[in-house]
Amino acid sequence: MTDKIILKGIEVKGRHGCSEEERKKLQPFVVDVELYLDLSRSGKSDDLGDTIDYVAVLDDIKKIIGGTSRNLIETVAQEIADFLLRRYLLLEGVKITLHKPSPPVKEKFGGAAVEIFRSR
Repeated sequence: MTDKIILKGIEVKGRHGCSEEERKKLQPFVVDVELYLDLSRSGKSDDLGDTIDYVAVLDDIKKIIGGTSRNLIETVAQEIADFLLRRYLLLEGVKITLHKPSPPVKEKFGGAAVEIFRSR
């Protein structure tokens, strides 16, 4: 499948991490999502019902990241992918890149990220 909807730089606050400090304080997360599906029908019909509403996807992602705390960003990325594949039947695959731009560590660096791809 070569068609995709790309959502970049979704900023959400959450409480994910292994340390107590990370779970106490809201911290920023940034998500990039690629939704793989056939866009030929919606490209011809100009009908939102023939595609995936990315506004709804944004809301789903916000709820997951802002929801239950997890130790690992890997787990959060997996939860996002699993939920989207369950909810959107047109979705054939999804790539999630979850960035944690400011982990509470002593070293200075540009943050951590995980990238996963899941498909039906």
